[in-house]
Amino acid sequence: MSARPLSTGTGASAQTLRSVTGCPVALGWYVIPCPSREAREAFVRNLAKFNLILILIFATAVAITSYIARFFLEEDASQQLIQQTELMVGAAGGMHTYTAEQLDPLLEAHEQHADRFIPQTIPFYGATEVFNYLRKAYPAYTYKEAALNPTNPRDRATDWEADIIQNFQNHPSLAQAIGERPTPEGESLFLAHPIKADSGCLGCHGEPGAAPKALIAEYGRDNGFNWKVGDVVGAQIVSVPTAVPVAVAGREFKALMISLGSVFWATLLLLDLALVLVVIRPVSRLSTAADEIIKGNLNVPELPASGSDEISLLARSFNRLYVSLAKAIKMLESE
Repeated sequence: MSARPLSTGTGASAQTLRSVTGCPVALGWYVIPCPSREAREAFVRNLAKFNLILILIFATAVAITSYIARFFLEEDASQQLIQQTELMVGAAGGMHTYTAEQLDPLLEAHEQHADRFIPQTIPFYGATEVFNYLRKAYPAYTYKEAALNPTNPRDRATDWEADIIQNFQNHPSLAQAIGERPTPEGESLFLAHPIKADSGCLGCHGEPGAAPKALIAEYGRDNGFNWKVGDVVGAQIVSVPTAVPVAVAGREFKALMISLGSVFWATLLLLDLALVLVVIRPVSRLSTAADEIIKGNLNVPELPASGSDEISLLARSFNRLYVSLAKAIKMLESE
């Protein structure tokens, strides 16, 4: 097979062909032809195998990562939810103090206070009303200052709230309770703090005879009295559906998976490009040159073998083999 002229690989169309397919390749005055159909099919099969292996590895890694990430994201969302709930309970406690120390003295001095009960002087009432306004921004949250023996019937504890209060009564050192409970809408997370009676509470909740007349006229003498200083009389309870932290974790998990997927596909494309340029294209050139030599064409120039990587070492070994073979054939022909 005779060598083809260099002009076939120097035009604009040839340059475009080389940039896309890597062939034909000009080596001095000789042009190595494009790989055969079998070589191109082998190239596609090898690249497909490489991609399949990477995809399987990535899928396994993503499955493990997603399981771990989902757990930590849900745990983190739950912790953030608990912190927000603690902040709300703390704000309610601040409202208690504000009502008792600043608002109540002002309203007690009002001339109507002796004849008409003013609920705004009660810390329970003030904290509950403030939270009701807050629920407009956080509708999933509910707040209640539940008591076993309240003055206002709306503060009476339900069965599950009574269990929390009794638990605080049985464990006086317990400062907080966190748990989950089933509801018709699904699981709900709650956080509770105990409410202990102090001396300021006894003005309205001590002996019925010592309570303000306006309070007796509003609520009667049967409920909300005979409290003792230091007794756990109720609990501040904030509830929120567990679907809230799950939804937050779900959004973060989706964003994480999209980011991981984008990074993977970009990495796969870059690896494919590097594989083609660094490995497959040089090996394909070497294979094509070997095919030319096998066909009896001894005019093939040596392949470029600059560098110290494995592909360059292979090219140098091929060149040495080719030179030795060419010399041996010429010696046989001269005899």
